[in-house]
Amino acid sequence: MTGDPGVDALIRQWAAEREQTPEEQEVDRIASAWLADAPAQAPGIPGQRARSGQQRFVPVESADPGYLDAMRRRLPEVPEELLTAAAGWWQMVGGVAEAEEWWDAGLSPLDQRALDYRAAGLAPSDLSRRLGPMTVLQHLRRGSAPAWCVARLARQQKSA
Repeated sequence: MTGDPGVDALIRQWAAEREQTPEEQEVDRIASAWLADAPAQAPGIPGQRARSGQQRFVPVESADPGYLDAMRRRLPEVPEELLTAAAGWWQMVGGVAEAEEWWDAGLSPLDQRALDYRAAGLAPSDLSRRLGPMTVLQHLRRGSAPAWCVARLARQQKSA
């Protein structure tokens, strides 16, 4: 079809819906109405039968509570959704201790550029190092590319 598996699946689904008999369409309409009337339930994972039975659910955490607690201590006024999103990114790439190191070095983990700087090869300890009259963090805040800072730091180490 289009070569894109997601688009192809959508086209197949759409075509299958158009080929339904009137009875199948009525069944789908009734099922959709019934599901729409169902009470909203928080997403969860069925609990272990021995502990909680079949009817209870364990809430799904999108971010590790340890990350959220660390971020809440530093930024109590930030909305929960923003903290959860930032904690989710940081737990994928590093530990909460590393996120706090970036914070202590002058760059909030809520700032997604910290992830870009990390990916370029910078460490939190590099942000306070000097490149000429300014620190690496000052260069980054003025728009210098992280790769440029990494290259300059590497040249400094070779010449030292």
